[in-house]
Amino acid sequence: MKADAAWGVECAWSAVRAGRRTSRGWFVLGILLVALGTWQLGRGVWIQAKAWLAQGLIAHAWSRTLAGERDVKPWGWADTWPVARLTVPRLGVERYVLAGADGAAMPFGPGHMHGTALPGAAGNTVIGGHRDTHLAFMRRLRPGDALEVERPDGVRVSYRVVSADVLDRREIWVAKQDGPTRLTLVTCYPFDALGADGPLRYVVVALTD
Repeated sequence: MKADAAWGVECAWSAVRAGRRTSRGWFVLGILLVALGTWQLGRGVWIQAKAWLAQGLIAHAWSRTLAGERDVKPWGWADTWPVARLTVPRLGVERYVLAGADGAAMPFGPGHMHGTALPGAAGNTVIGGHRDTHLAFMRRLRPGDALEVERPDGVRVSYRVVSADVLDRREIWVAKQDGPTRLTLVTCYPFDALGADGPLRYVVVALTD
């Protein structure tokens, strides 16, 4: 006895009719999958475009900051502003660091975590960002790499990478202010994960030269 007959399929529909229903079902499923893929692709492109198109406005705001203005918003309705410029000479990377490591700032750039030392100041400066846009370069950092932070007063402070670790997001000690002056970069992990709400974080620590 055929497996289909055992389930009573042939008693309900003829073989031809069942085949048509099956084909139609696969066709509809295929259309739905294509639509879902297109939506996901469009959403990803929009996130990437928004992240990088804002950089010109933020760069202009940073130029005004260096000229002496304070808390210069890159666009009128922004609730963040650039507080530093971070560069990685070996990788040719330049990023403008925004005030606040939260959802309002990080779509447009890496954000400085409130309550930690200002970029380039004594203490532990914590900067967070998305693993697939502005802090994607973190996966290529290695011990000994130089990092440079430009402050609003134009002073440049040099750091050197000393460690890179995968930690649980509950390891909040990484933001503590005791210890040497350092720069701590944090992003989600793994870098190729489909979602950004996992429990792991990739943490790079750099000490002042």
